[in-house]
Amino acid sequence: MRILILGGSGFIGPHQVRYALARGHQVTLFNRGRQAEEWPGRVEELIGDRNGDLKALAGREWDVCIDNPTTLPVWVRDVGRVLAGKVKQYIFISTISVYDKNDKPADETAALAPYAGKDAMAETSDTLKANMGLYGPLKTLSEREAANQFGQAVTVIRPGLIVGPGDETDRFSYWPVRLANDGKRWGDTILAPGPGSDPVQFIDARDLAEWIIRMAEARTFGTFNATGPAAPLTMRHMLEGIAASLGAHAHMIWAPTAFLEAEKVQAWSDMPVWIPGQGETAGFHRRDIGRALKAGLTYRPLKTTAADTLAWFRQQTPERQAKLRSGLTPARETALLEKLAHKKG
Repeated sequence: MRILILGGSGFIGPHQVRYALARGHQVTLFNRGRQAEEWPGRVEELIGDRNGDLKALAGREWDVCIDNPTTLPVWVRDVGRVLAGKVKQYIFISTISVYDKNDKPADETAALAPYAGKDAMAETSDTLKANMGLYGPLKTLSEREAANQFGQAVTVIRPGLIVGPGDETDRFSYWPVRLANDGKRWGDTILAPGPGSDPVQFIDARDLAEWIIRMAEARTFGTFNATGPAAPLTMRHMLEGIAASLGAHAHMIWAPTAFLEAEKVQAWSDMPVWIPGQGETAGFHRRDIGRALKAGLTYRPLKTTAADTLAWFRQQTPERQAKLRSGLTPARETALLEKLAHKKG
């Protein structure tokens, strides 16, 4: 196939490129600048900007367009106008943040987040940065604009938390690094969130990227939640699985959700991956993935993702390794463990 990838330089894009090349496809990238990395085959690179400079795409045809980075419906509209009649399939990478509520398990038919602004087509990257509450609603409108521009030839992928080597957010990486305790920055006791029974869902970037290419090969259309694993996983089993894969002997102290809330410990950021499995977030990590499983989504073992993520992190610069972008600092974790021990005492 001739594959056009919009935004091939981010987290999942490079994995898509390598997998597509390995399967014999022709790959074209469209970005604001050329890639610094070496590809294992010929890759055409087109230069442009989603904010008005799409000239490099004009007059060209591809079998499929994969749109990775779009958060603005105007970007979908503009690229749709340029590629009208020029692609056979448009794959839009959305997010599970499009859903209006997360209070119970639900599939792809659940209600989507409404947009409450004045003009969605006037929204920019700057307005989104100023109000990240627009993220889900604008992704929702981007999905709808994809249907407006490409009709039935649309595949919408809604990933959950994307993890693995290359994740610059550390929203999963924190746990392999913390459990391995590189540099002995932390103590021997680990603060873990909630009762341990809260569910977790996430997907390795490589599993997501490779499945997207296979969806293009099969010309599969429709909307799919893309998270995992295939079988339910709890926070306790995730941490124990990561520890086992690294040969770490972790002594975990599970902090009640009420305690974490009282201490203003933020789910997802201070305690990465974790979201309380009750109340208004009871369904966040219980998204139905049956449709994606039927469409061939497969998963690496947790131990592989954990080990590869830690290996990647250890290859980063000392400055990068010194400050994780998610999770608790050693000092704050120690203080919280002391407070928790005092409370229990």
